[in-house]
Amino acid sequence: MKDIFLRVDELESHLGNVHADFGDLKLKIKELLEENQRLRIENQQLRKVLKRETEPAVAQESAEEPAAVKGDNPPLAMAVGEGYDNLARLYHEGFHICNVYYGHLRMEGDCLFCLSFLSK
Repeated sequence: MKDIFLRVDELESHLGNVHADFGDLKLKIKELLEENQRLRIENQQLRKVLKRETEPAVAQESAEEPAAVKGDNPPLAMAVGEGYDNLARLYHEGFHICNVYYGHLRMEGDCLFCLSFLSK
């Protein structure tokens, strides 16, 4: 009888360890999914930038000088607007932009912190 109780106790301990291992695996899978999504979006954006940079560069290479030489700098208001647009785009792609969870994948719908940041 004592052997059975010890065996059940060992089995219970083992199940507790397996449960903890499953929890760790679940967290790792979540991190990998977030990283995968972030890398997909980054890759997509880099492809767009590369395409945008290579196509006009070939067409304008002999026609005009670069914008940096001309001194064409966008006004500060335009740069601020672009930053806001980038954050809004990130939020709509499913990422947090709030200071609490910045960069993490949104798993459960809208985030009140992010929405309050966007409304400012």
